[in-house]
Amino acid sequence: MADPATLTLIARAAIAAATDKRTWKVFGVIIAALLTPVILILVVILSLLFATANHNNAAIDLAFHGGAISSQMPADYANRIRDMRDSFSKLDAAIADISKELEGGSLDNTRVKAIFYALFFGAASSFMDSEDYRAFADCFVRYETRYDKETDTSSTVAIPLTSLPEIYSNLEITLGKRITNEDKANASEIYNRILYGDIPTEGDGLQNWINIVTAGSTDVPFVGGDFISPLGSNWRGMVTSDFGYRRDPIDPTVTKGHSGIDLGAPKGTDIHAANGGTVLFVRYKTTGYGYHLAIDHGGGIVTLYAHCSKILVTEGQTISQGEVIAQVGSTGKSTGPHLHLEFIVNGKKQNPRNYLP
Repeated sequence: MADPATLTLIARAAIAAATDKRTWKVFGVIIAALLTPVILILVVILSLLFATANHNNAAIDLAFHGGAISSQMPADYANRIRDMRDSFSKLDAAIADISKELEGGSLDNTRVKAIFYALFFGAASSFMDSEDYRAFADCFVRYETRYDKETDTSSTVAIPLTSLPEIYSNLEITLGKRITNEDKANASEIYNRILYGDIPTEGDGLQNWINIVTAGSTDVPFVGGDFISPLGSNWRGMVTSDFGYRRDPIDPTVTKGHSGIDLGAPKGTDIHAANGGTVLFVRYKTTGYGYHLAIDHGGGIVTLYAHCSKILVTEGQTISQGEVIAQVGSTGKSTGPHLHLEFIVNGKKQNPRNYLP
C-alpha cells in the first residue's frame, strides 16, 4: 500500500488535471471520437425515416391526385404508384356500375380507394380482374330486394354502408384474410389526408380537425349519464399535470396551455372508456400525442386518450362505458408513461375534473 505522502501527491496531480482546461479538451476529443459513429448512425436513421415518410406522402398524393412522377422517386415507389393508379381506374369502373343500383345516397369512392391503398399498395394486384374489383367495391354496400306490387316485379338496390366495422367485416370475408387494426388506422389516415391534408398530432390543428369531423355530433343526443375515470377511482392521486397553463415538460423555458390532465400510471395499465359512444378515430403516430384515439359520445361531447402504448379498438366501433380501449404508454411527445385525457365539449376543451367523479 502506498504511503500517505505518495497518496497526497497523486491526489494533487488528479486535482490539477481535473482543473486544467487542456485536460478537458483532451477528454472532449476522446468523447467526440467515441460518440461520432453513434451520432452519424442516428442521423442516417432519422434521414431515412424522414425520406420514407416523404415518399409515402408523395405516393399517396400522386396515386389519388395524379401528376408527373419525379425522376428522383425510387423506382419501386414509382412502379407501385403506377400500379395503384391502374387499380383506381378499375375501381372507378366497378363503382360506376354499382352507382346504377344505388338507393339513398352515394358511394364514398375516396373511402373505397383509401382502404384499397392501405391493403394493396406494394402488393402485386395484376392477378385481380374486373370481377375482383367489383367484389371489393361490393363490400361497401348492402343489397336489398324491392318488390313492386303494381308491376309484380322485383329489383335489387344497393344501399351505401356507413359503418366501418360492417365494411371491414365484409372485406375480411371477401378477401379471406384478417385486416389488422393498424391497417384500418392507416386507411383512415390516408382517407383523412386526401380530404383534409396533413393533420397535426396535437394542438389547435388537431382540434380544428376534430371540430370538422364532429360537426354533426350535436345532432345525436348524449344519453351516457355520469362519466367514470379511465384509470379507476383513485385518479386524483395520479394527476401529474393539470388542465391550464403550465411549463412545457419538454422545454421548461416555455409556458403554454395544457388541454387536458395527465394521469401517471405504469406502462400497460388498462385505459377504460369514460362513457359509451363511437370511436371517432384511431391514430398510430410517433409525434405529438403518439398513439391516440377519441370517442364521440354524442351531444357534442368527445373524449381523447393520448400517449397510449397499445390501442385495442378501431374507428367506428361502438364502445360501452368502462370497456378497455387502450393501454397506458409514453408514445409521442412524452417524458414518461401516462394518460393524457381531454374533454372536448361543443368544440372547446374543458377541464376533465369537471366531468370525472
